[in-house]
Amino acid sequence: MKLGRRLAVEGAGTAWLVFVGCASAALNASAPAQGWNVFDIAAAFGLALAVANYASGRLSSAHFNPAVTIGYAISGRFPARDVAPYVAAQTAGALVGAALLAAVATGRPGFAFVVSDFGSNGYDEHSPAEYAFAAVFAIELFMTFAFVFVHLVVSGSPQRRRSAPAALGACFAAIYLIAIPVSNGGMNPARSTGPALFVGDWALDQLWLFWAAPMLGGMVAGVGHRLLMRRHVRPNASAGEAPGDA
Repeated sequence: MKLGRRLAVEGAGTAWLVFVGCASAALNASAPAQGWNVFDIAAAFGLALAVANYASGRLSSAHFNPAVTIGYAISGRFPARDVAPYVAAQTAGALVGAALLAAVATGRPGFAFVVSDFGSNGYDEHSPAEYAFAAVFAIELFMTFAFVFVHLVVSGSPQRRRSAPAALGACFAAIYLIAIPVSNGGMNPARSTGPALFVGDWALDQLWLFWAAPMLGGMVAGVGHRLLMRRHVRPNASAGEAPGDA
């Protein structure tokens, strides 16, 4: 499939993920602490990802995450020339999703981006439970590694690909249950960038960590999968083959 069409799907899927996931916190004015219900937020992100994967079908690689894209590239299952366009499309999609959420959220009297955090990720005093820098970096790196590795595994055979959307959605929800109290759940640099641009200030100052740790986790997952499964890797797989393959 043509690159332009795949990029459009990547952008739309990432926009959907950011809007649904972050809205579960930012729009819930009745819950304590501006919607900090960990299970609800984790479920929203997981369901949004599963729906995006099901809907994309064979239209794109269904990454919706720069860390996933870099992991596939390093594993040898995604062309390096498409990494930058994919990351750009995912980031642009996240901005669109965040902008749509901002338009809805500001319709509530008294809403303030800084007060609600708007789904932004942070460490130290900006962590939901005030976790230190080292703890946030560790959780973002390890959980991204786990998610990208699962992504690579479930797209590795026709049998697994059929259940990949559900498996990936469940995996993402599970890691968010752990990560939300620590970092507000990142594991996706594009998802972290969208809300941060609206909150500004501290969110932009700390955004670098939510690029560095997930991208490193994705790279490690790509290297690990390639070493363990190198006999089964197909570097020349076609772009529309399955979720994650390119």
